[in-house]
Amino acid sequence: MLEQMKTQLQRRINDYFHNEKSEFPEVERKRLLLLKRKADLKKVKARAKITNKINAGDQTKYYYICHLTFLLKQGEQFYLEEEVEKRVATFDQESLLKDQEIPTPIKQEDLFFSRTDLDLQSVRIPYEYDRIKAVQYADRWWNDTNPKYKSFENNCTNFISQCLHAGGAPMWGYPNRTKGWWYQGNNWSYSWSVAHALCLYLSSSTKGLRAEVVEDPRSLQLGDVIFYDFQGDGRFDHSTIVTGKDAYGYPLVNAQTTNSRLRYWSYEDSSAYTNQIQYRFFSIVDHSKD
Repeated sequence: MLEQMKTQLQRRINDYFHNEKSEFPEVERKRLLLLKRKADLKKVKARAKITNKINAGDQTKYYYICHLTFLLKQGEQFYLEEEVEKRVATFDQESLLKDQEIPTPIKQEDLFFSRTDLDLQSVRIPYEYDRIKAVQYADRWWNDTNPKYKSFENNCTNFISQCLHAGGAPMWGYPNRTKGWWYQGNNWSYSWSVAHALCLYLSSSTKGLRAEVVEDPRSLQLGDVIFYDFQGDGRFDHSTIVTGKDAYGYPLVNAQTTNSRLRYWSYEDSSAYTNQIQYRFFSIVDHSKD
């Protein structure tokens, strides 16, 4: 069984370099995005680790984590993009039936917010935002869990909040979960952990951490953040932090839930992507001494 899984993984890697349509949807999405970006894929490496085995009658499911590293060339620029997939391989006795990515849950909590829910105040809290420290944190923890914080099944915004705080963004609002942006002990604000809530907070905040909406993703700097409404239904489901730029000035991002490093900002290679997707780009205000 393990040999069949290795063979299947090698077939996926080989498909990245073929011109014909791949049987693997994730490979086809990546190839189409690279074509759009005018980026050449030079090499792919994959490491897999089995995390669980479940027997159900004649079938056996192997749950595993696949760590993919892509060496890309775009113009004269080379860089490494990394992504960690959660997958499951299903066997019927000795035969591999299917090997597929496990869908990532999008909605963390069935919570909707208005601007007043976040109880914004006009009194400012002094801070200076260190973009380098935010990016360093994002690079250190993109595929790991900081034991100082709780980890969620959908951990994207918890991770982004940690990055922002590492960059010097101040917390406020404790202990009211609908107020401000904070994490303390085993409690946190909705804006700390829920993408839609943090998006609303940054859209309106005049106290503590503040940000400005920009229209062009190329205007973003390292340490800025992007929010994603995959279904185009007005609720933002995902968040990322800018940790690099490609050869054409477009953002590359780090993220969790599907752990990613230097991933292209648009997420067109994601299984969650739809043609209705909406984005919101936030440039973090570097300092506030008022």
